[in-house]
Amino acid sequence: MFPKWFNKWNRENPTNIYGPAVIIGVIGAAVFTATMLVAWGQPFATNSMQTGPRGTGMSVPEFKAALATPDPDIELLLEDPPYLPEPGEELAGDIYENVQVLGDLTDANFNRLMAAMTRWVAPEQGCAYCHGDGGMETYGEDNLYTKVVARRMIQMTQTLNESWAGHVNANKEVGVTCMTCHRGQNVPSDIWFKLGNVNEATEGWPAIQNRATAQSQSTSLPSDALEKYLLDGEIIGVHDLESRVAGVPGEDGYPGIQQAERTYSLMNYVSNSLGVNCVFCHNSRAFYDGSQVTPQWATESLGIQMVLELNNDYLVPLKDEYPAERLGPVHQDAPKAACKTCHKGYQQPLQGTNVIKDWPELATTGAPDYGD
Repeated sequence: MFPKWFNKWNRENPTNIYGPAVIIGVIGAAVFTATMLVAWGQPFATNSMQTGPRGTGMSVPEFKAALATPDPDIELLLEDPPYLPEPGEELAGDIYENVQVLGDLTDANFNRLMAAMTRWVAPEQGCAYCHGDGGMETYGEDNLYTKVVARRMIQMTQTLNESWAGHVNANKEVGVTCMTCHRGQNVPSDIWFKLGNVNEATEGWPAIQNRATAQSQSTSLPSDALEKYLLDGEIIGVHDLESRVAGVPGEDGYPGIQQAERTYSLMNYVSNSLGVNCVFCHNSRAFYDGSQVTPQWATESLGIQMVLELNNDYLVPLKDEYPAERLGPVHQDAPKAACKTCHKGYQQPLQGTNVIKDWPELATTGAPDYGD
C-alpha cells in the first residue's frame, strides 16, 4: 500500500505512539468528567453557612449529603401532647406516696410522663427499672438507686430548660428531655470519667497525653481537658500578644504550653461533638479576640458554664448512690456529661427538633404551663 521507501524509513525510525495516546486519553477523560459535572451537578456538592465578614474565611462548609442525613434517633420521638387539667382534679402528690418531684401534676399527666421516661431510659426493663418488681404498693419506696438518680435527673432537666435557655434555645425552642441524652439507653452514650495518667512510660505532664483516649478524641493531646475545664472550671485562655513574657509559664499568672495543648484538646472535642470546625465560633484571623467571634461563640461559652453546673451540682454529688459498676474504672468517680452527651455529632441535639413542646412539666421547676 505504501511506497517501499516509506516502509524502510518507518522500520528504521520507530515512533512511540502509546505516550501521546495516553495523554490524549487523559485529556479526553478530564473533559468528559468536567462536562458531566456541569451537566448533572457535583456528586459531593457542599453547602456553607457564613458566620462572619466576607474574605476572612468565616464559613462552615458541610457536604450536602451529610446535611440531608437525619439523626436516626429522631425516629424514636413520639407525639404525646399533655392533658389539659380540669378544675379540682386530684394531684399526683395527693394520690401516691413519696412523690418528691412532679407532685403538682394531675394523675393523667403524671403517668403520661412516667410512661415517657420509661421509653426514653428503660424501654426493655419498663417501670421495674426504677420501682422494682413489687406491686404498685411498693412504688413509693426508694430501694433502688435508679429511682433516686431519676428524681435528681428530673430536677436537672427542669433547671436546664428554665435557667439555661440562652444555650438550649439559642436559635429556637428546642428544649431538653431525658431523651436528649439517653436515646432509649439506661446510661447515655458519651459520658466520661476521670482517667488520671494514661502514659505509664513517663511522669509529670507527659503522663496525661500521647495515648489515644475518648477524652482526647484519639489524639496525642492531653486526656484531662474535660476534667480541667468541665469539672474544675479552669480558665480557658492561653493567647498572649507579647513575644516574651517574664516569669515561669503556669506559675506567674500566665498559661504555659501545657495549657495551650489542653485547650486544643477541649476545642477538638467540642468540634467533633457538634460536627463543626473552628470558624463556627472563632474568627480565623484573631482567635484570641472576643470582639471578632461569631454569635455561636457566646452560645458555646454558655454551654461550658452549663455543663460545669450539671457536673458539679447534679452528677458528681450522686456518686454515693451508684453501685460500683456504674462508677469510673480508674478513680471510681460518678459519670459526667459533656457536649457530645447531648449533641452526638450534630450542631443541635436531635438536629434542633423541639422535644419540649409536649412536656411543659419538664420545662420549669415551678407549676407547668399548659396554655389555654
